Amino acid sequence: MANITGNKNVQSVDYNAIEAMESFNIFVKKKNTFLFSITAGFLLLYILLPILAFQPVLQQKIIGSITGVWIYSAGLFIMTIILCTVYVKKAASFDKAAAAVLAEYQAKGGK
Repeated sequence: MANITGNKNVQSVDYNAIEAMESFNIFVKKKNTFLFSITAGFLLLYILLPILAFQPVLQQKIIGSITGVWIYSAGLFIMTIILCTVYVKKAASFDKAAAAVLAEYQAKGGK
């Protein structure tokens, strides 16, 4: 395990002061709301697949001999790619917001 105490570039950060900042709490609330809603939506649609797979609605043939289960399953892959893309784009704004919180902390005298 590396010894980080010998590194003279390590800065002491008062995490309690950052946690008390209103901008930090707003940032965390926005990020958590986004992450939990995306996760809940994904899990809901993902868990519905085994439930609906044996129901008549997805057993019907949609295109030739392809049933709704196959289309729903393919939709889950497409949904995963879309959610990953949305997250990557949204993460950039989260990074900017986190940098703004740190800049505000440092402007108030934080190190």
